[in-house]
Amino acid sequence: MRVLQNWKNAICGTAATVLTFAVGAAWGQVPTPPAAQAQSGPRIVFTLDFPSSSPEHYVLEVATSGEAVYRSMGKLSPDAEGDPFETRFIVSPAVTAKMFRLAGQAKHFEKPMAYNKGNLAFTGNKTLSYQEDGRVSAQTYNYSALEPVQDLTRILQNMALTLESGRRLTYYHSYQKLALDEEIRRLEEMLKSQSASEPGAIAPILRSIADDKSVIHIVRQRAERILAMAGAATDR
Repeated sequence: MRVLQNWKNAICGTAATVLTFAVGAAWGQVPTPPAAQAQSGPRIVFTLDFPSSSPEHYVLEVATSGEAVYRSMGKLSPDAEGDPFETRFIVSPAVTAKMFRLAGQAKHFEKPMAYNKGNLAFTGNKTLSYQEDGRVSAQTYNYSALEPVQDLTRILQNMALTLESGRRLTYYHSYQKLALDEEIRRLEEMLKSQSASEPGAIAPILRSIADDKSVIHIVRQRAERILAMAGAATDR
């Protein structure tokens, strides 16, 4: 009986690993197996739990090198079940430097930073943590009055919006090409209004769409324009 249970556990673990790799590979970015993940060097970890939003939960980790990983449990449609998603990417040097500068100004989240006065709208439980040499300092908040925390939260949430859009574009490109127009138009508008950021994080799917002659011309044009934004951000 114990042998049978161990066999079942092994099969389930293998299936979960294959699923995670398949999702990451959709952008041409295969995740590193958990056992091989490097945890050295300072990193900022941002977690959002917001039951009434999509995704309801995500984690975004950024190292000082700019290497980043994003994991979420979101739905690709209102009727779908939440699926695990993971992708790895590189944050632009300027944004990486700004993030760690803001973390330093916020004392690396060593002291309480939640603002609890008045009746504040709930926008999700957010946790910022700073990890270095095995030490971790973290604070959870709905809203913070500290400007560095506000700025850092905005950067990370805007980045997550781009990554989730990239996830949907990957799905639509494979299964619902007619849905690409609305999604990529929304992404372009968010990037122009600076409510989304780091388009370079989803460059592989944008390039795939731009090069696909079976996709309508206006969608391919938008993909090229967003790729140009990503190049301009990288050059700064």
